[in-house]
Amino acid sequence: MEESRKGTTTIGLVSKDGVVLASEKRATMGYLVANKETKKIFKVQDHIWITTAGSVADAQKLVRIMKVQTNLYQIEREVPMKVFAAATLLSNILNENRIFPYYVQLLMGGYDTEPRLFSLDALGSVLPEKYVATGSGSPIAYGVLEEGYKETNTTKENMKLALRALKAAMERDVMSGNGADIVVIKKSGFQEFSYTRKDLEKI
Repeated sequence: MEESRKGTTTIGLVSKDGVVLASEKRATMGYLVANKETKKIFKVQDHIWITTAGSVADAQKLVRIMKVQTNLYQIEREVPMKVFAAATLLSNILNENRIFPYYVQLLMGGYDTEPRLFSLDALGSVLPEKYVATGSGSPIAYGVLEEGYKETNTTKENMKLALRALKAAMERDVMSGNGADIVVIKKSGFQEFSYTRKDLEKI
């Protein structure tokens, strides 16, 4: 179980005009590449997205719970849930199950009145971040992020930075690879982008 939940690289970056979430596409079971087209960034609402690292089943269940809870909130109150409120709700769910925890490390990013990014661990800690990486490739990705991140970066600049960080992680971490996915969340909405291994070679 410990081996099967470690392999991934996900990244979150707050930009002056939005949030960038990025991940590579490889799913591993120990040293076996189980899937080469794994989705690791999920929409909760148009303005709230989650990246997942860890147990796929646990992550998928948590995403389903969050979709239902945020939908109910919007139906009952006729306004969308704020990003921090969603992060707090997810933190409470994780903390309630700390004896038999969900094996996950999550990033929640979105835009309500401003860009927001939070990191959550299996015990329910919720930490606001400007830039963050998770998973087995994160130590390598951080080397790129530390050098290139600025609070004045635009989403376009942070997309390039995220791709550089993912590329570095994929070159050194055997559990990360097979291309990249990026989601950009702005006040005006969201956009999804996908990159193949060949696309990353050009960066």
